[in-house]
Amino acid sequence: MNTSNNLILNSVFTQNTFRELLETQVEDSYSATLKRYLNDPQTKTNQELISAIYSVLNNQYRNEYFYKNTILNKLLLGRHSIKTTTALTEIPIAKSKADFILINGKAVVYEIKTELDNFERLDSQLIDYYKAFSRVCVVTSESNYEYILGRLRDTPVGICLLTDRNTLSTKKEPLEDSSKLDAHIMFKILRKSEYETIIKKIYGNLPKVTQFSYYKVCQKLFCDLKVEDAYKYLLRALKERNSIDIEEFLYVPYELKFLIYFSRFRKKDYIKLNKFLKSKFGG
Repeated sequence: MNTSNNLILNSVFTQNTFRELLETQVEDSYSATLKRYLNDPQTKTNQELISAIYSVLNNQYRNEYFYKNTILNKLLLGRHSIKTTTALTEIPIAKSKADFILINGKAVVYEIKTELDNFERLDSQLIDYYKAFSRVCVVTSESNYEYILGRLRDTPVGICLLTDRNTLSTKKEPLEDSSKLDAHIMFKILRKSEYETIIKKIYGNLPKVTQFSYYKVCQKLFCDLKVEDAYKYLLRALKERNSIDIEEFLYVPYELKFLIYFSRFRKKDYIKLNKFLKSKFGG
């Protein structure tokens, strides 16, 4: 598949594309993709069309969205519970960004390496992730298994494969390694409201200092904690981040679960989504 085709497919399952589709029923990259890959899109509903485009990803181009959506469906919705487990994505950690994180009683960072990726940055990414989380797992394709096993065999990093049948197969469980945790890196992940809640809980009140020095003082208070305590407070804060309408979300089609989970949908947005999915392609 050539680069232009890749770019078009990458742009379909994005929040920007779907915001525009829900407002206007038409979006350029969506329209271009349907016309390029499908016959007579005007005769089908948008839900049928999205399912067909997702099949193109499955058969020709299992990109990062395909991996993330599979992880969310198979692990968050299949193995865990949406009521007790929180998923996060694109969380900055030091100089890296975590592709996917699942938090319940513990947390696991999932670093995705698709068939289309290289492994040049993997070592630095893993070093960064262990500064803020104690369990890390690489998710990759079956074709990469022997290579990634050779690199990670003697490390605590887990290995999970997205099989050719689109199941997730854990080949190496991630082992806990708290030795690299860094409270300064953890603090930078927290939002202001989150670290303020932690500081008030521990110290009883917030520091009364100038706005100029407020952040640094809060950071010091957090970093004065034992690192294992700081980690527990980090996980508690992050677990509260995603609040979704569970009843509405369960009716979202499989292909869109990841996209909608992170789109902060309200009741009116789900109504728009349902209307869009039931309607015919608009052009």
